[in-house]
Amino acid sequence: MLNPTVPAWFEIPTLDLDRAQTFYEGILGTPLRREPMGETELAVFPSGGKPHVSGALIRHSECLPAVQGSIVYLSVDNLTPVLDRVVAHGGDTLVPRTGLPGDMGYFAQFRDSEGNRVGLWSAV
Repeated sequence: MLNPTVPAWFEIPTLDLDRAQTFYEGILGTPLRREPMGETELAVFPSGGKPHVSGALIRHSECLPAVQGSIVYLSVDNLTPVLDRVVAHGGDTLVPRTGLPGDMGYFAQFRDSEGNRVGLWSAV
């Protein structure tokens, strides 16, 4: 039996990989690594020291940005400054910083430069 890690990989669709990469590098303050994969272009998020757990921005004709559907949450140290940078980089806050029950931390959601709904989570 496999020991699953959730998530193992995620992809956030983009129509303009340069624009999306600039947006995410700007709001997260970290570089993304470009990787070609055949005709598909990726900009890979850092794994944060967790082997086999990462994700990427993807430009592919069959993957289109959307606000509906699955929501990927990115873990950050403090989501408040990241949310501030979302607006400064052309995104919109969809759900403001919201406390979770108990000591589960905080979450928020934003619309990125491509029109995707993406979530943030932080302990503080």
